[in-house]
Amino acid sequence: MDQNKNPRALLALLSIYIVWGTTYLAIRIGVEDLPPVLFTGLRWIAAGPIMMLFLALNKYKLPDKKDLFHLGVSGLLLLGGGNGLVVFAEQTVPSGLTALLITTVPFWVVGIEAFLPQGQKINSFLISGLLLGLAGVTLIFGGDLKNLFHSNNVGGIIGLMFAVFLWSAGTLYSKYKKVSVHPLMGAATQMIVAGVAITVFGLILGEAGRFHFTQSGFLAYLYLVIFGSLIGYGSYVYAIAHLPISLVATYAYVNPVIALFLGWLILDEPITVWIILGAAIILVGVMLVKKGSEKNTKKIFKTE
Repeated sequence: MDQNKNPRALLALLSIYIVWGTTYLAIRIGVEDLPPVLFTGLRWIAAGPIMMLFLALNKYKLPDKKDLFHLGVSGLLLLGGGNGLVVFAEQTVPSGLTALLITTVPFWVVGIEAFLPQGQKINSFLISGLLLGLAGVTLIFGGDLKNLFHSNNVGGIIGLMFAVFLWSAGTLYSKYKKVSVHPLMGAATQMIVAGVAITVFGLILGEAGRFHFTQSGFLAYLYLVIFGSLIGYGSYVYAIAHLPISLVATYAYVNPVIALFLGWLILDEPITVWIILGAAIILVGVMLVKKGSEKNTKKIFKTE
């Protein structure tokens, strides 16, 4: 089956587009009251066992020792480094600017993958789509660019750059280091391994004395466990197992648009003509990336 026509995988990608567009705000609310490392670790510690228990009860195979190693590495890269540093950064960096910087993920993913022997090669459709996506997000969030070099944001922005690299590396590692378990069981294992490691690190840093739930902090935590972790991350791991990475990585362009739309729908935040134009450009960019991914898939089938 053509990977790009897998309906379940495409549905998973759609859920990533929508769900993760809401999580930047939830993280920002959470770190107002909760220490970032424990906030991150306890989120994954809660979500991982819930997903694993559900899958085990439905007779899904548990990972073996070899699987545990690969899932542990990818989990630490994606959730420990990638997600953990995003949470750290949002203590000082506005959620909109965070979303803007995360849009560099597709470039890292496609660039690194192009150097892998079995990786998807760059073509004109991929490059055009990626550049259009970046242009569209920049058009939407152009006003935030002046904040890049604000002294209060420097540490967070450096953290975000490392987060983007580690997330991209973890995505590729997860794609090419095959395991013998279902992608959702793999996601549950990654959550548990990363959650334990991050939580231990938070305890070593002495965050336990500062961890006290407020109403807004608890609601943000609960939202991230259910939607950001169980639905969003589970969908992400499933999608990268069944779709070209360059296509999955376009979530980084769509999430900010979803966040803006929800702000307009729920909070009556304004939507300007520039936002509409930027969203249209992003949509064209995603379509070009999908076409470029399909071209590469056809070439692979012809050479097999």
